[in-house]
Amino acid sequence: MRLTHLGHACLLVETGSTRVLIDPGTYSTGFDALRGLDAILVTHMHPDHIDPERFPALVRSSPRARLLIEPEAAATHEIEPAAGFTAGDSTTIGELQIEAVGGVHATNHDKVPPVGNIGFVLRDGAGHSLFHPGDSYAETPADIDVLGLPLNAPWCRMRETLAFVEAVSPRVAVPIHNALLSDRGHAAYLMHVEEFSPDRTAVEVLGLGGEYDV
Repeated sequence: MRLTHLGHACLLVETGSTRVLIDPGTYSTGFDALRGLDAILVTHMHPDHIDPERFPALVRSSPRARLLIEPEAAATHEIEPAAGFTAGDSTTIGELQIEAVGGVHATNHDKVPPVGNIGFVLRDGAGHSLFHPGDSYAETPADIDVLGLPLNAPWCRMRETLAFVEAVSPRVAVPIHNALLSDRGHAAYLMHVEEFSPDRTAVEVLGLGGEYDV
């Protein structure tokens, strides 16, 4: 399983002949050039996870791709209802088994209404696994090799981030959801994650377009 970070929350997942894109949002770069995807996954409706302007062209460029979209996101962005994928759903796409967990976006504050959010657990035929939680720390699935770790957001604090890493206990944490940080701010957040994550968890920092082989 190979991961490529395309900025913010967007990950390209490739294993054998299967290629899956997760959360192509407004802060992400490079997904526009992708062709022949097998699936496009969206955790929730916010534009930093699904770019309303670029998403239609992305779908047209991969006409055979299955869409697995959190139901509120599908409705908000007028995507066919059949694309709706909700917590508890699972499917197989090529060499990947994909399961949705969770259901609700983390709370920002009481002036922002709650929205749906699903996390995606992807497992390949070799037994490797990836968890992309979207915007929530609520779900902590077991036996995760790589955690896409939201590093910064209006809804999270560092003590919650560290508790989330501890609870999931992945072999590797790949920081994502970091577009709101300056370079210095990014380094400060990473310092906490690298220094205080469990010893069993390595932190793999991927720059834009950076790859990691699970």
